[in-house]
Amino acid sequence: MPQRVAPMLATIGELPRGSWVARFGYEVKWDGVRVIAYVPGGAEPVRATGRRVNDVTARYPELAALAGQLGRHRAVLDGEVVALDEAGRPSFERLQHRMHVVPGAALLREVPVTYVVFDLLYLDGRELFGLPYGDRRELLDGLEIQAARVQTPPSFPAASEADAEDLLRATAEQGLEGVIAKRLDSTYRPGRRSGDWLKVKTFRTQDVVVVGWKPGQGRRAGGVGSLLVGVYENGELRFAGHVGTGFTDRILDETARLLAPLEVPDSPVAGGVPPDVERDAHWVRPELVGEVAYAQWTGDGRLRHPVWRGLRDDRLPHEVTREP
Repeated sequence: MPQRVAPMLATIGELPRGSWVARFGYEVKWDGVRVIAYVPGGAEPVRATGRRVNDVTARYPELAALAGQLGRHRAVLDGEVVALDEAGRPSFERLQHRMHVVPGAALLREVPVTYVVFDLLYLDGRELFGLPYGDRRELLDGLEIQAARVQTPPSFPAASEADAEDLLRATAEQGLEGVIAKRLDSTYRPGRRSGDWLKVKTFRTQDVVVVGWKPGQGRRAGGVGSLLVGVYENGELRFAGHVGTGFTDRILDETARLLAPLEVPDSPVAGGVPPDVERDAHWVRPELVGEVAYAQWTGDGRLRHPVWRGLRDDRLPHEVTREP
């Protein structure tokens, strides 16, 4: 049984066209964090690792329900941990409160998470990496994994471009992040980003590296008012703008606590920053990664109208490049 699996990653793209449409299966893109779950069967506990193959078992005790769901089966599953809001939609903001801590009983009640399973990598002595995605999904669906905190949403077929576009439109109407189109004959490539999986978004998001912060005004006076962010281009960290919206007071307080030990006297970005940004800026070591939603990129490489979505502990700073 595999013990440490780096998840396969999707490439940002568009919906397949023409005869290619029917060669893909289509899944909802969930707004969470990637987790591989290891279910050894019997009395042994369920383990979980993140995108960086770090152990996250203690963070998400809800995954223990997999043992009861699978009975005597031994399995390795791929999926995402999500936190659902009152309407049943994934909320990345809510998930923030679970990503960086080992939860106590109060937090488990306040912000429960759900494990959304979408791939099966090992089953009862058989490694499935080389099996086509369509066959892996058939085996996964046969396990009938459905519980209060563990779900297996469907993979949808599409016979035409209109079918695929209808699914993407439906995710947009429900406020979901988009769809993942996966080639039915594709094998699973641990740790690899592949064009066999296409990530099609309903709104623009971008990973960013936090490089500093600006003091707040008004009710934010004395604390963090906005974050200064960058992305890597040709191996150099470049300034990409500042983000001042999308924060709750609780998130600002938690972010300030994480930034305090990282403060440095000089900017960590190459190529400089505008004078109005440099004025009263506090710089930090570029170790924290976050995600923003935004309208577009400007001609000078800045994010237009960015809105903070939250910190990510499943990304490394040097992985953060400008997405197409």
